[in-house]
Amino acid sequence: MVKGIFQGYKGDPDLAAGIKSYENGNYRESAKQLQSALNAGLNSAGQVQAHKYLAFIHCVSGRQGPCREEFRKALTVDPNFELEPAEAGHPFWGPVFVKEKARR
Repeated sequence: MVKGIFQGYKGDPDLAAGIKSYENGNYRESAKQLQSALNAGLNSAGQVQAHKYLAFIHCVSGRQGPCREEFRKALTVDPNFELEPAEAGHPFWGPVFVKEKARR
């Protein structure tokens, strides 16, 4: 679980559920929960996490355009956002993230 993102915002429960669904491999449910969290309201750290997980879902599903867009959104919220080392090396989303980060 990501520390420091759950601070009493309306979208926090959906964000937590979305991350859990993602970790359990239920990408469709995760995407719904993450989008619901964004719609309900999150702090900037929560927004970045929601967009990151949405990007992951799109990338592993072969949707490169939406994957790039979600990384763009995360980087708009936090231009200093970086993937964790284990995430950065992923063959599906690692290169997409690197390209989007370089565009900034």
